[in-house]
Amino acid sequence: MSAKKLVVMGFGGHARSVADVALACGYTSLLFVDDHAGAGEHFLGHPVVRHLPAAWGLPCDAIAALGDNQRRHQLCDSIERQGLRLVSLVSPLASCGAGSHIGPGCFVGHHAHIGPMAHIGRACIINTGATVEHECRVGDHSHVAVHATLAGRSTLGAFCMLGASATVIDGLQVADGVTIGAGALVRADITETGTYVGVPVRKLK
Repeated sequence: MSAKKLVVMGFGGHARSVADVALACGYTSLLFVDDHAGAGEHFLGHPVVRHLPAAWGLPCDAIAALGDNQRRHQLCDSIERQGLRLVSLVSPLASCGAGSHIGPGCFVGHHAHIGPMAHIGRACIINTGATVEHECRVGDHSHVAVHATLAGRSTLGAFCMLGASATVIDGLQVADGVTIGAGALVRADITETGTYVGVPVRKLK
C-alpha cells in the first residue's frame, strides 16, 4: 500500500497539533515545509525542509499550519498556486452535527464540537476542545482557540480570533477582524474591528 502523504506548511506550535490530527486521520507520511527549517530537522520521524521537493510529486494533499490568520490565508493561496490539494483535517475525536459545513483548508482539533447546521468558512481553525454550537457561522480564516465557545446562532466574522476559553453568548454578531482575548466574555454584539478583553469585554484603545 502506498503512503498517504500530507504536506504541512509551517512548523510552529500549531503544526504539532496538525501533525497529531493528521496521523490520527490516517496520513502515514508527513512533510513539514518551513522557511526556517534546520538541516536534517525532523518531527516524530517526519522531515522538516525549507522547500517542497519535486520528488514528492503533484497533486498532493496540503494544509496551512499557522495560527496567524493573515499568514494562513497567504499560505493557502500559495498551496493552490503550487498545484497542491488544499484539504481540511477533522480529528476523529471531534464531533460534527447534522448539516454542518466545514470549508476547505480547515483544522478541527481533538474533542472540538461543531453543532448541527453550523457553517465553518475557508481555512479556519477550530482548536482542541473548542465549541461552535448549532447554526453558528465562522467567517473565512478565523481561529476559535482551545476551549473557546461560540454559543448557538452566533456569528464570528472573517479574520477573527476567539481566544482560549473565551465565550460568545447566544445569537450575537462579531464583526470581521476582531480579536477577543483569552477568558473573555462577549455578551453584546461587536460591530467594530479591534481587540476586546475582559468579563464582559471592553475594547482596548
